[in-house]
Amino acid sequence: MATKYRADHVGSFLRPPELLAARQSFVEGKITEDDLRKVQDEAILKVIDLQKQSGIDIYTDGEYRRDGWASDFGEAVEGYVVGAPAVTMPFQGGVETSSAGGGNSTNPTGAPGGGGGRVFGEKLKQIKRLTGGESPFIKEHAHGAYKVTMPAASYVVTRGYKPGVTDKVYDSRAAVLHDAAMIIKDEVIALIAEGVPYVQIDNPHYPDYLPDDRREQWRALGVDPDQALGDDIDADNACLRGFDRSDVTLAMHLCRGNGAGGGWHTSGGYDRIAEQLFSRLEVDAFLLEYDSDRAGGFEPLRFMPKGKTVVLGLVTTKAGELESQDLLLRRIEEAAKFVDMDDLTLSPQCGFASTVQGNPLTWDDQLRKLELVVETARKAWGA
Repeated sequence: MATKYRADHVGSFLRPPELLAARQSFVEGKITEDDLRKVQDEAILKVIDLQKQSGIDIYTDGEYRRDGWASDFGEAVEGYVVGAPAVTMPFQGGVETSSAGGGNSTNPTGAPGGGGGRVFGEKLKQIKRLTGGESPFIKEHAHGAYKVTMPAASYVVTRGYKPGVTDKVYDSRAAVLHDAAMIIKDEVIALIAEGVPYVQIDNPHYPDYLPDDRREQWRALGVDPDQALGDDIDADNACLRGFDRSDVTLAMHLCRGNGAGGGWHTSGGYDRIAEQLFSRLEVDAFLLEYDSDRAGGFEPLRFMPKGKTVVLGLVTTKAGELESQDLLLRRIEEAAKFVDMDDLTLSPQCGFASTVQGNPLTWDDQLRKLELVVETARKAWGA
């Protein structure tokens, strides 16, 4: 049975200034890859210490070895060509940040690991492990259970599939989904073999089928959004099947956008997709964003199968101001009307830095947010 981490978090943290400086120096050819890795190691130890201070139940490496939350796929897989994504998801609500911020959810450039404008124009070909350079270090240094994250197959295909370009090498969108899913499944297999206790797949584009205007974009491309949702779930399930789950938690984080400056791109309750999604997706845990009115109410959780963990993302990472603990406790009680209290846990709604610029918080704000999650979880569940 999958472990329930009552105080969870999505994964990314603000990059320290020294890490951002080293990254820029590496890009400019002033330092070697080994030099950069040493700085990354020190930064990861620093963010592990922050997590230890907070008392959080699960550790990550902050995604500090990546340029962005999804860049592990873009750097490990060939098949991209220059081109504008077919479906646009403009960000809104963010504030300007300096490059000294930090870099888990949606890359506003549109392509994993890419600087704006990359789509699939060739057959996908994996050239290296997605997260092979990450898991050994966090395994050695974490003070408890830890997770490794990677983008969902449905994410990379939603961002990379472009009619008129991709269909020159793939017969259908489903065929692209299959190839992406097999790459991600191989990475899940490798992580489980390495003993990783928690694998989080991130940002499937199921919420992309919520807004009417976005659904119209899909229809204009000749893609039925309801059929595409089913295809996406099938592809993501293909990454999750065939494993002994006795020693691993497999989870999915549903994102609504977490661009530089705390911007977002999707709003709407889960109602339209809940019945199909919650009943069919074969994960142990759903990390759901519920930090604002944009997410709607908890009523769609009535479709959640008993025994699945629902990680309530009630604490925002888009601003440093702390939520009221009393309000968080009341909202947990509201969610418990639809999901058994024992199947609920708590987390921030997203990462603190999906992009290198990061969200408009400080290093200490991150710590206070995690401490709030931990203290609230202890009050709610006594652990």
